[in-house]
Amino acid sequence: MIRKLLIANRGEIACRIMRTAKARGMKTIAVYSDVDASALHVRMANEAVRIGAAAPSESYLKIDAIIEAAKLTGADAIHPGYGFVSERAAFAQACEEAGIVFVGPPASAIAAMGDKAESKRRMIAAGVPCVPGYQGDDQTDARLSKEAKAIGFPVMVKASAGGGGRGMRIVNVASELEAAIASARKEAENAFGDGRLLIEKAVTGARHVEIQVIADMHGNVIHLGERDCSLQRRRQKVIEESPSPVISPDIREAMGAAAVEAARAVGYENAGTVEFLFDPAAQAFYFLEMNTRLQVEHPVTECITGLDLVELQLGVAEGKPLPLKQEDVTLSGWAIEARLYAEDPAHGFLPQTGRIAALQFSDGDGVRVDAGVETGDEVTAFYDPMIAKVIASGATRDEAREKLASALEKITLLGLTANASFLVELLRDETFAAGRADINYIEANLARLAPPPAPVSALEAALAAAILMDRRPGDLLTGWNSRGDCAFPLKMQYGESVLSVSVIATRNSLTTLLEEESATVEILSAANGVIRYCNGARIGSACFSREGETIDLKTGAHARRFIDITYAPASDAGAGADVVKAPMAGAVTGVFVKSGDAVKKGQIVIAIEAMKMEHKLAAPRDGVIAEVLAAPGDQVAIRTKLVSLGAA
Repeated sequence: MIRKLLIANRGEIACRIMRTAKARGMKTIAVYSDVDASALHVRMANEAVRIGAAAPSESYLKIDAIIEAAKLTGADAIHPGYGFVSERAAFAQACEEAGIVFVGPPASAIAAMGDKAESKRRMIAAGVPCVPGYQGDDQTDARLSKEAKAIGFPVMVKASAGGGGRGMRIVNVASELEAAIASARKEAENAFGDGRLLIEKAVTGARHVEIQVIADMHGNVIHLGERDCSLQRRRQKVIEESPSPVISPDIREAMGAAAVEAARAVGYENAGTVEFLFDPAAQAFYFLEMNTRLQVEHPVTECITGLDLVELQLGVAEGKPLPLKQEDVTLSGWAIEARLYAEDPAHGFLPQTGRIAALQFSDGDGVRVDAGVETGDEVTAFYDPMIAKVIASGATRDEAREKLASALEKITLLGLTANASFLVELLRDETFAAGRADINYIEANLARLAPPPAPVSALEAALAAAILMDRRPGDLLTGWNSRGDCAFPLKMQYGESVLSVSVIATRNSLTTLLEEESATVEILSAANGVIRYCNGARIGSACFSREGETIDLKTGAHARRFIDITYAPASDAGAGADVVKAPMAGAVTGVFVKSGDAVKKGQIVIAIEAMKMEHKLAAPRDGVIAEVLAAPGDQVAIRTKLVSLGAA
């Protein structure tokens, strides 16, 4: 019996695991890094233990520190969640050696499935369908090239020890192969310390379909149906659903049976996911890999089966037999999940960092939210920028899809840019609505799916101006000229743009002129982060937050950030083309120039890494490097000046 459960993770998955553990009467223990000392998962836990500094390598990846925290608090089990140490065989082994229950599979199963080449060899031996390819020990460029040509292009070059899309390249023609092998090997060595590669036939038009399995310690293995995770960007899942719109009952049965055989082939126990590529044209599926942990997208399976996967995991870890057989598993309705990230789709999906000024979801009525943050929490550059998972379920796919789109539109998130509008665009896209979007769909249609935001309207400018004029919360009219009109200019920074707004204020209303558009509003109230206004015959409301001269405003589907620069010093005016600034908080990973170097516009001068992604920054114009203000390893804040340019 598990009495005290330590969760070796953070964010939404730690919170989600705690909810089930507490419902089972277990005490929960959180671990945290320095930047997570007041995080939501820490606040939810019965106890919390600091395990190190902010960088994952100094905290959430430190196996010894996590084991020590479990011993210190008397935990009798550890749940790893997903990511971090969840798929490290060494961690499962360390738990076993310490006499602590690991809520997951045996170390041997993790090791077998963690190596793509080894797992593929085992699957072939077990009769599980696999993509034609090469996974041999001869890793010379010549052998890899020979095998790729024998398989036939297009092919996938993949890191044997990889995951999360890293160390993966698609090669369409032979002339691209040499560069793809070199770059995939280098990325694999940097990410995993293992440069081994395998070659597979690329399945064009494929769907990513995965099967949820769970196995107990008594030889029972069942599957819980499929999830379709075809909507991906840069090999990262964006939207997931269950069931799949392209899987027939016969394919589901065959794929489920193959997943069960895959689990049996490695002596699997606990929850896991077997991923397949499905070719709709050929009605064929091929083993891709097995994730030896709970998946991010597990809630869609819970919604259509009525099961709690974490509860099943805990029961298996306690040595109990599965409480149901395969014939007891029923799938009812449809569920779709969207991953809400702090990222800016209009600017290359740049990760966003900072304090969440306001966060409110519309859940209930078939909508579930698994969040890892609340209003006032901080999103940092050290970890994945996920804010929440939003899941909707309904009797039909269209019902679930529309519920999810509506729930995403109703989210209030101020202080950070997020991808909610992009997710809504995907959900209402005709191809996705028809169930025809494959794994390449987002990349092929990105310009249409992530368009630039609509221009700021005069109404939005009027509301921002009204909030800026308020010097005492709750009294929006303070400082207005009670004897008549008061006209003045207002300058607001919006992204990289400067908005010049003409404002005319009376005792009862405010009119703004922005370029050729004007708007007049009467402010009815402004309290508790909501401003109510009358614009002509229309009464509306918007959510807002203010910190100093910075305003976050959400009207309808649009969330904007304005900074009042009317009285800001002009020292930086016109300097945009003379400096390279950090587009987000992160760590400098490379500096490619020095003072005195001549550079061309577009030349890469510096690189920073944030949230597991590297961003290379280019010179904004031709010139000579005047000063380099950062060095590799430096932690920098957003908009920090990194490099300055002198005359050409």
